[in-house]
Amino acid sequence: MAYEKLLKQGRIKNYDASEQEIQRLLDIASRDLSTARSIVSIDPDWAYNISYNAMHQSSRALMLRMGFRPRGSAQHATVIQFVNKTIGKEHKDFTALFDQMRRKRNRAVYETAKIVGEKETIETLSLAHDFVTLLRDLINQEESYTDPS
Repeated sequence: MAYEKLLKQGRIKNYDASEQEIQRLLDIASRDLSTARSIVSIDPDWAYNISYNAMHQSSRALMLRMGFRPRGSAQHATVIQFVNKTIGKEHKDFTALFDQMRRKRNRAVYETAKIVGEKETIETLSLAHDFVTLLRDLINQEESYTDPS
């Protein structure tokens, strides 16, 4: 099983999510992408953080669809490891960016302001949109496998 190590480490647990839970997270991701787009020129740091949150929420939705949820400390890092195992090597650039954004977002929220420029935010917002779209597609595929009706 691809997730056995994370289960043994207690970083994830089995979870039977409702469709509403999954959809709520996807709705948050969509909202966050839209919000980030609208404030890029006003506050690039915050738009960057919101873009990261869109990626995080869509990743949590994927975890729920796959029957798991994060637990314990370092949940953001756990979510990234889970997604990396799920989307595979062909999308490793997405998960590398996601992890880089996690670290930078942490600094922007807790340590210092104005560490992200508008150009970088615009680029990461575009990648965040592609990432969320990829995960949404995977979630919809999983839904068709688990619910053949």
